[in-house]
Parts: sequence; C-alpha cells; structure tokens
Amino acid sequence: MILTIVALLIWVYLYALHGRFWESRPELAPALAVSGLPVDIVIPARDEAGSIGTVITSLLAQDYPGPFRVLLVDDGSTDGTAAIAREAARGDPRFVLIEGRAKPAGWSGKLWALGQGIDAGEAPVVLLTDADIAHDPNHLSTLMARLETPLRGARLDMVSEMVRLNCESAAERALIPAFVYFFQMLYPFARVNDPLSATAAAAGGVVLIRREALERIGGLAAIRGALIDDVTLARRVKQGGAIFLGHSALARSIRPYPDYRDIRAMIARTAFTQLRYSYALLALTIAGLALVWLVPPIAIIFGGGAERLFGLMAYAIAVLTFQPTLRRYHLAWYWGLALPLIALAYMEATIASAWRHATGSGASWKNRDYGAGS
Repeated sequence: MILTIVALLIWVYLYALHGRFWESRPELAPALAVSGLPVDIVIPARDEAGSIGTVITSLLAQDYPGPFRVLLVDDGSTDGTAAIAREAARGDPRFVLIEGRAKPAGWSGKLWALGQGIDAGEAPVVLLTDADIAHDPNHLSTLMARLETPLRGARLDMVSEMVRLNCESAAERALIPAFVYFFQMLYPFARVNDPLSATAAAAGGVVLIRREALERIGGLAAIRGALIDDVTLARRVKQGGAIFLGHSALARSIRPYPDYRDIRAMIARTAFTQLRYSYALLALTIAGLALVWLVPPIAIIFGGGAERLFGLMAYAIAVLTFQPTLRRYHLAWYWGLALPLIALAYMEATIASAWRHATGSGASWKNRDYGAGS
C-alpha cells in the first residue's frame, strides 16, 4: 500500500509540477530568417554510406537567404562515404570535404570530427548536424529565425531540436516514442528554455550555435571526452547564455533500427555514462524505475481495494501523459498500455550498459571502442 501511494504521488508531481514535459512541446513552425548571417554546417561522418547522399542533397537545397557552406568531416570511413557525398554535391562550391585526422587520446570520435569542421570554417553561426538527418528546405531558415528572436527577453546562444526519429519497424514503434518521452521527462523542455532554470539539454542531431558562444566555453576541447556531448555542451553554454530546445517537424532521422537489438545497443551505449559510472546511482535508478513503472500494474493485478484503486490512478496518469508523444509519431493510444513492459526493456539496457563498464568493454560506436570510464 505504501509503495503504491508513493508511486501515485510521484505521478501526480510529474503531471502537475514537472515542467509539463508530457505535452511534447514546443515545435518550431516554419519561419523566415531575417539577418542572413553566414552559417557553417558541420557534419561528422563515419561509415554513413546509406544516408549521406540524402543528407548532403537536403542541406544544399536549403532556401536560407544568407551564405552557407556544408563541411563534411569524413572520420575514417571505409564504406565510400566521402565519394557518395561528393557525388551528391554535384560540384556545388558550397560543399567542402574534410579528410579527418587521427583521433588523439581523450577525445570522443564525434567531437574530434566536429572540432575539425568548426576550425575549418569562420562563419559567425555553426549548425552541427548528424550524417543521418534529412532536412526540409526551410529548416535552416527556421532555426536561424529562432536563434535571432529573444527568448523571454534573453538573447539566444544555441538552438537545438529533437528531430523526428525513424518509427517504422515493430521495435521502433514500441521503443522510439518512449525514448523521446523519457528524454522529455529527464529534461523538461520548458525548463531548458527558461533562462532562470538550471536545467540544460540539447539533442545532438541538430544544434545551431553562435561561434562566439563556442569560443566563450573554450570550444569543443572543453568537453572533448564527453560521450553525451549534446547535453554536456548545453550545460556549458547555458552557464553564460540562453538556449532553446524544441521538437522539429522539418528534420527527420533516416537511420533505421530494424529490431530490438539495434535500439538496445543505442541505449546501452551511454546509459551508464548518464549515471556518471556510479553503481549507487544505478541501484537508485533501477529502484526508482521499478517504483514508478512496475508498482502500479502490480498493485492493479495483485492488490485489492484502495491499493488497486491507487495503482490504477497512477497507471492512468502514465498512459495519459504518453499520449501527446504517441500522437507525434502517429501511433494509437493503446501503445501507452505497454509502458511498464517498455520500461523493463530500458531497465535491462541500462543494466547491460553498466555490465559493459564492469567487464572493461566500455562504450563502443562505429567500430570504435572508448574503453571503460571514457
């Protein structure tokens, strides 16, 4: 009974007092940029042959009124990524191919590649985007319009967006909307966008940032070892300026996750990093997840009287708060009923992440192992 009441109180707090995270907002509407400031678009790419052609084509098709360049940093690809990108550019002088140098110790691969692209440019604004993100022609203009519009009277230094993730396979439909939902719960966008709040986060697929803000924090070298680079960057930038985080209707990830193993690997790659490699935090996280997600359905099935009622109330709040995210991904409401099972999958992936650390394998991505504790 006590656990069920605590779970219900937590859900009442999450619904009423946790930044209205569940609304799955804001979303940037298409807009026209005003100033036309020059922009450097930097893309790190390592073995992205399947998507890079589409990405380069979409970026060179931007209707942004100011000058921009697309700087692709080929980070040791072995699958012809550079050749495909060059072919997609069709000789466009705005496209620049940079052959990445060997990664020095202490750097994450992505940040090292991004840093080389940033150093090769000189525009006052930089767009950092992934090699699997396709962009609507109006996307850059919309991002710049948001950057140039003060937020609650504060000048913005950075704009980031959670792009629409691929959601076609059965595994994606089951787990990807929940990934977005959990991210919103960890970092309520309303708090991120409040200049007076300490909450800071970004989504690494799309980050538009002023070069002066990068220089103020010491460049990417200041966060060179970060594996959760987007949130780390946001925290540094927000210490001296305002940031914005929203959802995007103008950019989408074209990276598929065909089955559960692919999504599990994506979660496990950095879950224990998020917990700062702390086994105490891991234990608290698993206990908290069990309390929030598992106690209510257990109370419904095995409890009685008030216990079952309180469990049903907590479960109902969870299902209802998931609905805006499900609608964002055009999924039926009843996917919300599976949240306890989905949470179990995320719990298992988090434990697997800690196990990788304990056994010395650490984080790995694109055939690059960062070692335990990177």
